[in-house]
Amino acid sequence: MNNEELHELVKNISATVFGKEFKHLAYFNARLRTTGGRYMLRSHHIEINPLAFQLHGRDELEGIIRHELCHYHLHIEGKGYKHRDLDFRELMKQTNAPRFCASLGVAKRRVNKIQHTYGCKICGQLYRRKIRLNIQKYRCGKCSGALLKVE
Repeated sequence: MNNEELHELVKNISATVFGKEFKHLAYFNARLRTTGGRYMLRSHHIEINPLAFQLHGRDELEGIIRHELCHYHLHIEGKGYKHRDLDFRELMKQTNAPRFCASLGVAKRRVNKIQHTYGCKICGQLYRRKIRLNIQKYRCGKCSGALLKVE
């Protein structure tokens, strides 16, 4: 599916499900990582993650489009368009729009482990850091002694 087909699908869903016209752009954005789609408040465009369509198919894509169109139509009408707003929640129920998209299988950020350990020459206080420390610039916070790299 290309951007033109996606745009036509969004216009079609807007007309059939919401009974309203979609007057802006809808397109794929491959830079989206953790979300299925997003509604842009300033431009009123809708961006869809192509990975959601590739992994889960057309039904998932249509659910994401319904969700984003809820944001779109409520924002255009000046009603509550945010997830926590009652207008949004009611429109989601009426249109059978999903609250969340299916998992995109994106790996979570790996947690940096402590890689550098420094010790005080005088009192032996240990400091564990993720980022390297300039031992010429910093001193021990406990006794102001000089630091040295332990590991």
